[in-house]
Amino acid sequence: MIEDEIIHWWKDEKGEQHRTIFRIESDEPTQSNGFPRDGLITVRVVNTVSATAIKLSPSEALQVSTQLLSVAKELMNKKRRMWQSHED
Repeated sequence: MIEDEIIHWWKDEKGEQHRTIFRIESDEPTQSNGFPRDGLITVRVVNTVSATAIKLSPSEALQVSTQLLSVAKELMNKKRRMWQSHED
């Protein structure tokens, strides 16, 4: 199931527009031989040239999302500090 996707438009050196899609997909947990198995999170990157994907366990996906959140917050805080020094 597709959970979400981010479409990023960009221009190459010739000025032609391209798009890259960052898609998050999920597969429900299952049972195998009577034992519960984790679901999967698939992160897929598709553009006009290629496509690639990585399948993550829920714990791996949580680790990646925690790191992304931390880095994103730090970058946003740095920008805020730059704006504050710019306004002073």
